[in-house]
Amino acid sequence: MTSSTATVDAFVAEWQEWHRRHEEQRADPHGFLAVTGLHWLDGQPRRYPHAPGRWRTGPEGVVVVLDDGERLVVDGREVTGEHAFGPIAERDGVVVGVGDGVVEVARRGGRDILRPRRPDHPLLVDYRGTAAYPPSPRWVLPGRFVAFAQPQPTTVDAAVDVIRHVYDAPRRIEFEVDGLPLSLTAFPGHVPGTLSVLFADATSGVTTHPAVRSVAVAEPDARGRVTLDFNRATNLPCAYTDYATCPLPPAGNRLPIPVEAGEKLPHERWDATS
Repeated sequence: MTSSTATVDAFVAEWQEWHRRHEEQRADPHGFLAVTGLHWLDGQPRRYPHAPGRWRTGPEGVVVVLDDGERLVVDGREVTGEHAFGPIAERDGVVVGVGDGVVEVARRGGRDILRPRRPDHPLLVDYRGTAAYPPSPRWVLPGRFVAFAQPQPTTVDAAVDVIRHVYDAPRRIEFEVDGLPLSLTAFPGHVPGTLSVLFADATSGVTTHPAVRSVAVAEPDARGRVTLDFNRATNLPCAYTDYATCPLPPAGNRLPIPVEAGEKLPHERWDATS
């Protein structure tokens, strides 16, 4: 075995392990495939399926009133009666226990939401995995960060029409594919020390999700260099369920080329393309 072959084999093995862990996380019994509904809270107390109690929200934040015999587990503690969650920060949330399921209480697009999650939800039970392009070093691309003078608040559409998301865009990433200069806006990532790039490309709606995929990018080195690994482009929850509020790519983040790397169309929504 040549050193070049060994390097490619190691690259493929590392990607396979990453993909295995990603699929394992996606199939968590309380993950987004277990979401049974998306409920927008307001000042009127209401009951929702798979969520005990009557729920409302207002200036004081989300409040639930549980009837006799109803219980939630919040921060490991069983609660009854009335429970106030307090104001929830944008893109934040808490998860409370309900029997063998959970209820997510969160804030998206300036509105408080409720999303029950059940391990017996058919979308999760029937999940068959997500197809992906074979990993290729061709799609591991060097890039360069270009900082804005000031973070620029950027508003993007969401997978649901009733909200929009606002992010600070710290920088753009400039890179090339086969000599073609391209760039993408990057937002703060979920993991500290990373950025998230939301994008679409010429495969969108053909072999990949029509609206959006995401790729995580580590912070640049001292010279502003970064690596874009499109082999690790992933679907967002909205690729699988209508109960997601995923952000869509900002203007300018639709690439004119086919990025034949990363995850493909989910079986759950469209026929898989191999």
